[in-house]
Amino acid sequence: MLFFRRSPKKAPADDAELLRRYRESGDLKVLGELYERYMHLVFGVCLKYLKKEDDSKDATMQIFEKLVTELRIHEVKNFSSWLHTLARNHCLMQLRVHKTYTSQGTIYLSVDENMEFEVASHPEEEDIEYRLTQIEDGMNELPEEQKRCLELFYIEQKSYKEICDMTGFDFKQVKSYLQNGKRNLKLYLDKTG
Repeated sequence: MLFFRRSPKKAPADDAELLRRYRESGDLKVLGELYERYMHLVFGVCLKYLKKEDDSKDATMQIFEKLVTELRIHEVKNFSSWLHTLARNHCLMQLRVHKTYTSQGTIYLSVDENMEFEVASHPEEEDIEYRLTQIEDGMNELPEEQKRCLELFYIEQKSYKEICDMTGFDFKQVKSYLQNGKRNLKLYLDKTG
């Protein structure tokens, strides 16, 4: 009598494994498998900021297209967190370009996960543009090292190691410039706001 054994189902690869395989092969199927796990969350972030379903669908696809190149360049440790930040920053850039903002009157920045800046209870486009100008002015008031590290880390999504390589600063300096830069930017905004 023959016994047929079912071959055990292979456990799905974790995010780190899929990232590794994609970086090595560039296989879009691998990237698609990884992105599919988080696509609904990316869409949710986009919908939160962009408010329109069609715009959010477009942004979700644009973010996937960004991943094709970004993940070949960046060393990502926590994919879900990194992807959330990437999606949020993408939406904020879209809003800046199209000059439409959240109806709650809050602009969310990637300077710090918990840092947010109130604009007004009934935001007008001019108020929002004014606040964004304040943020830009605040960045320009920072010492050059702090400004450079903030731009590389939060806007260009560079890792600490990449910032060290690009600037010549050591790890402790980069960490210090980021912490002090965030604090000084917040102090500037509190003073001018």
